[in-house]
Amino acid sequence: MVACGVVRFRCLLVTTLACAGCVPEDRPKAHGSSSAAPSALLAAPSRPRFELATERPAPDGGHAPPAGALITAHYSDNFERPSLGPDWYATGGGWTLREGRLCVANAHNHPLWLLRRLPVNARIEFEATSSSPEGDLKVEAWGDGLSAATGISYTNATSYVIIFGGWKNTLHVLARLDEHAADRTFLRVEPGETDPRAQPVLPDRAYRFKIERSDGQTVRYFVDDIEILSLKDKAPLVGDGHEHFAFNDWEVPVCFDNLNITPLKS
Repeated sequence: MVACGVVRFRCLLVTTLACAGCVPEDRPKAHGSSSAAPSALLAAPSRPRFELATERPAPDGGHAPPAGALITAHYSDNFERPSLGPDWYATGGGWTLREGRLCVANAHNHPLWLLRRLPVNARIEFEATSSSPEGDLKVEAWGDGLSAATGISYTNATSYVIIFGGWKNTLHVLARLDEHAADRTFLRVEPGETDPRAQPVLPDRAYRFKIERSDGQTVRYFVDDIEILSLKDKAPLVGDGHEHFAFNDWEVPVCFDNLNITPLKS
């Protein structure tokens, strides 16, 4: 599903893909603390005005929508409207707003990018629900705002890829550029596991996610106020090409809601 390298061009043609995941043999321990302080989702205020920036080349040789302004104050989107609007760039079909939620199925790693730009340090919060027993909730953080899969595996990611219940609900993953990479962090999921970090994703349950980077290099992700995984990056994804957030999906029907992004001081 993923690979290494900052890539600014991608194919927008959605092909019929097949998922071939790599499942490690041993269950690792989670990195970092698992007892983070609770942090409820912030109430969503009115959405900020979209500000145009520099145009960017699109994969088809045209122009993608311009990247938005840098997020310097609290940003939110509750998806209570009929269409995606100018803050979002869909790299494939199927992304729709339904009953106040952002929903998709069979996206095949063609994400929906937020055009507003992330600061280096930020807290990203949202709700996510899978309608399938296969789980597979996926988002990207600090990517280029343009990339999508160009083959069976997502070999051109530009971001940190966060996956909860991936590979048919067998793994939780936090990866840098390549979700199959040897240096990814992961937890094996086991039905009936007492450790909440290693439990499978339940269908039709809304999970509260928090993704956070506060020191410029360590990315941490939490679900329902429990730290699942962290990754300390010696070559952090920052600056041009690493300033966007995206919702993503492989095949299962999923919905997202109540996005809140808060800049953090270094």
